Amino acid sequence: MIKCRLRVLLAEHELSQKELAEMTGIQAMTINKMYNNSIVRVPLEAIDKICEALQCDVSDLFKRE
Repeated sequence: MIKCRLRVLLAEHELSQKELAEMTGIQAMTINKMYNNSIVRVPLEAIDKICEALQCDVSDLFKRE
């Protein structure tokens, strides 16, 4: 199963979901679904924007369990 680590990364960067949405232009609902691991499909553009904003790699954002 693939897990999104957005909750951990936001805590490490001391950012809120709202702040990330404003930084990236990604809809708050998409950020929230990723944060809560309830998202089924994530647009590649969104992954790229999040990784850029958090200065991380895709492998930091997602983990296979």
